[in-house]
Amino acid sequence: MSITESTARKYELQDPDVRLMLEVRDDNAAAFEELMLRYQRRLITVLEHLTSKRDIAEDLAQEVFLRVYRARKTYKPGSKFSTWLFTIANNVASNARRGMARRKEVQVDSANGSSFMPANPLEQMAKEASALMPTRQLDKLEMSEVVRLAIETLNERQRMAVLLSKFEDMSYVDIAESMDLSVQAIKSLLSRARANLKVAIEPYLKEGAKPVAD
Repeated sequence: MSITESTARKYELQDPDVRLMLEVRDDNAAAFEELMLRYQRRLITVLEHLTSKRDIAEDLAQEVFLRVYRARKTYKPGSKFSTWLFTIANNVASNARRGMARRKEVQVDSANGSSFMPANPLEQMAKEASALMPTRQLDKLEMSEVVRLAIETLNERQRMAVLLSKFEDMSYVDIAESMDLSVQAIKSLLSRARANLKVAIEPYLKEGAKPVAD
């Protein structure tokens, strides 16, 4: 779909990150460094949830930024910069997960909780889950870990939709664009994801049994 000049101008005026990316298009190295500073941690957090491994997430984040840089000369804003960036991230993560599955290297390291750093969105999701099922009282770190493990039980599309919704606070429209799906499909994905998360978390709140990904 072609991007009109008026659409491009709208996003240039509204989104400071779009303006930075336009400077990157003009080979401004400092602008690219600034975008990396703004998004690197956020990208790694989302990608770690998708791959279950911190080192892989860091490598994939670098791949995303490499693709951004390679695409700079053809960049024309047709959405918020974050929407465009996470469209690339979604594609990179999907390719990586397929590659790992083919090599049978996907191992969910849920037993030791390795290098995950709790984030506020997890704490918020934990509060929401606890409010629904207040059978057990859990501290923030414990509940955040349970929610993280529950997220790992979701399928790839549900997981990405939840991460973009909760971690990036994206609208249905932006998530739909990032994942190349309809808005209705995103609403359905998130509805099923919320139901699946509740099912995954409930046994732990009641009996102490941690969620386990397939």
